[in-house]
Amino acid sequence: MPNSNSKIHYNHRGGREASRRELVSRSLQSAQHCLEDQDFGTAYAHYLLVLNLAPELKTSVKETFQFTLFKWAEELDSLSRIPDLFNCYEQALELYPNDEVICNSMGEHLFRMGFRDEAAGYFHKAVKLNPDFADAKENFYRVANWLVERWHFIMLNDTKRNLTYRKAIENAVCSGCKSVLDIGTGTGILSMFAKKAGASFVYACELSKTMYELARDVVAANNMEREIKLLHLKSLDIEIPKHIPERVSLVVTETVDAGLFGEGIVESLIHAWEHLLLQPKPKNQDISTGDYGRVIPASATIFGMAVECKEIRRHHRVGTQEIGGVCLSNSVQFFSPTYASVGSEETVEPYTTEKLSRIPGGYVPLTEPCEVMTVDFNNLQELKSLAARKPWKLNLPVTEGGILDAIVVWFVLHLDEEHALSTSPSEETCWEQAVYPVQGLLDYSVKTGDTVMMEVCCQDCYLKIQKISSLTSECGMDFSDRDDTLSLGNEAELCNALAGLQTTSKQDGNDQVCVLESTEIALLNNVPYHECFKAAMGKVLLSLNPSKDLQSMDVDGHDSGMNLEEGENKSFLDIAPDPLYILDVSEGFSILPIIAGKLGPVRAYSSVEKEQHQAALNIISEANHFPKETLEFWLSHLEDESVVLQRPKSDKLWSIIILDVIEPSGLIQQEVMEKAAISRCLLHSGGKIFPQYVLVYGMLVESESLLLESAVQGKEPTLGFNIAPFINQFKVPVRAYLDLSALPCLPLSKPTELLRLDLMSPLLNSSSREVKVQICKSGQVTAIPFWYRIHLDEDHSLNTSDESSHWKQAAVVLDEPIQVQVGDELVLDVQHHKSNISITVKR
Repeated sequence: MPNSNSKIHYNHRGGREASRRELVSRSLQSAQHCLEDQDFGTAYAHYLLVLNLAPELKTSVKETFQFTLFKWAEELDSLSRIPDLFNCYEQALELYPNDEVICNSMGEHLFRMGFRDEAAGYFHKAVKLNPDFADAKENFYRVANWLVERWHFIMLNDTKRNLTYRKAIENAVCSGCKSVLDIGTGTGILSMFAKKAGASFVYACELSKTMYELARDVVAANNMEREIKLLHLKSLDIEIPKHIPERVSLVVTETVDAGLFGEGIVESLIHAWEHLLLQPKPKNQDISTGDYGRVIPASATIFGMAVECKEIRRHHRVGTQEIGGVCLSNSVQFFSPTYASVGSEETVEPYTTEKLSRIPGGYVPLTEPCEVMTVDFNNLQELKSLAARKPWKLNLPVTEGGILDAIVVWFVLHLDEEHALSTSPSEETCWEQAVYPVQGLLDYSVKTGDTVMMEVCCQDCYLKIQKISSLTSECGMDFSDRDDTLSLGNEAELCNALAGLQTTSKQDGNDQVCVLESTEIALLNNVPYHECFKAAMGKVLLSLNPSKDLQSMDVDGHDSGMNLEEGENKSFLDIAPDPLYILDVSEGFSILPIIAGKLGPVRAYSSVEKEQHQAALNIISEANHFPKETLEFWLSHLEDESVVLQRPKSDKLWSIIILDVIEPSGLIQQEVMEKAAISRCLLHSGGKIFPQYVLVYGMLVESESLLLESAVQGKEPTLGFNIAPFINQFKVPVRAYLDLSALPCLPLSKPTELLRLDLMSPLLNSSSREVKVQICKSGQVTAIPFWYRIHLDEDHSLNTSDESSHWKQAAVVLDEPIQVQVGDELVLDVQHHKSNISITVKR
């Protein structure tokens, strides 16, 4: 009987195996048929069945499965079936957990949906699985800033900052603070300072998943994983005894930004004093510190001054009324987001940040530094009263005449009675300063003896400086009193004072407010950019329609033969019933379509999306007496906004397509070559893409600043703790948003052409190139800054490193510096993949 049963079981197993093979074979055939019919969903289901039934086929069907997954995911995305899309990727990653292509694709979907932190995690995993996978590397580099923000590198390299914090923490622990909570631990360095100083219990919380995991690795590498308890939590969510057993005697934190309060330090310390810290030590009582709670930093003093700065001005105020022959209407008022934050119901950061010591063109102080306010982080009632405190007035006497461009703010962080850190622009510090641009005045000029006035408040976790104005010295008023009412002797004095008060905004009730990003305002102020486009567009239009009327158009800035401002004249569209079509798909706010409208019988299409921007362009168009049909908004004509590049009409082609090739950051726009390939198919004979080609230039430099901003330089700056190998996993080889004119560096070579990107003639392109560079000065090559010359055609070009440029520059930072001597020659291997430029030095 046993033998008989075994035979039955064997036959049964054999039958099951045959059935499995048959089912796998049929499913594979069905999947193939579905792919031929482009039924990707059903094909994907068949492949899932095959791979679950026959794991041994994973290798052989891998590429086809990937293709099916990606096509089905695109379809799910277009149908907004997002949960189903992610479910498919989760199933795929269960089958292929170490597949870099699937990880990268999952990251791309997450990134498009705004889940940047999660996307960066998948890109990083893909790069770790295959360091040579170019797509994943490019994606990871672009989102690495969201994984580990760049200031982590700069601050960890700031030895003075690290040493000062260490000494303050040592003092606190030695005086009796034995239980420590580190709020916003980052890499864990402050927690490790506390533990090394002798604290009995150390807890640290970090909200960012990436930074929490990084801190866990750092703490373990420094043999403190059993002595420091890490919590992946926001401090506001910590509970006793759920997360920590009892109240602590010391909280250490550096959750401050350039404006001090922007990282939420006030809210987190209010919560800490109420729920996590021991009660504060009563004043004037000599009792053991360990029985009471305290905070490092103990307090802060905020300072401010008024400055003149051309660089700040050109990024926050439109400084011209005519651009490329187009008159900007007085009915449109342009503001940057910092001005729009005043009175806004949304929580908008009311300042931008700059490292004033490195701002292009420098700055001129118009007033002496003035104390704005102080805050005691060890006083719970004072912290609570900050948000409820009424706005107060601050007046700064003008000591140097000039143009009022901004109020600049910095602070001194008092860690304890002995140790302090200053973020002043005159200090050598890793910190930037908070900048409150002045906008909306009729007159920005001030002279010695005038008074700059402003209102200060703490609201929405931000220090706000608003209602900035100036008072001329002639009015002779005393503003030392902060009372809201002004005591004036008589009506004449009141009139005189009001005449000298520059609070009147250019905006009135009928004006169209248009809020632009600072880079968009800088673009509007870039006169050479618009003049260059005007000339290049005019040249193309003239070649396509060399009529008598078109030949007289205002291409070179001379008076047009046709006066558009005279109502009796016919429009170009009346004269030329078959207009030329121009499409501007550059990102952000652009007046190029309106400039094109002045050049001849055209129909110009703008791709701006925001209603506020469209309204502003319509007003400007009307102010220049354009017929309504001259300017249209392209996205309103599209059924599918994801397919922007298509014919203007079924029987028409474009004369000019304007593409954005370079990002304001100094990097190449993503998918620009793919967009150029589509655009070439949409041009009629003689039509052009702008720009037609781009030349990439670079030079070799020695720059310690770029090294410090790109990677932690060993154990020395972190005072012996092993942090560098872990955080440097997140360094990126390309540093963007550089101002080359203000970068502390020593040029070691002359500028050299590195690469050509041709949008009109792709056969002239090369994905890689070797370039020989002659060394003209001895030193250490640490970086290769690069920029672009953008050629609209052979006669008209723009240099992205010019003083008027709205573009920043970028630089490749070398892993290891290279020592060079005058006369040496280095060979650079330059590669272009999609939108990423990589430059390596061949030894």
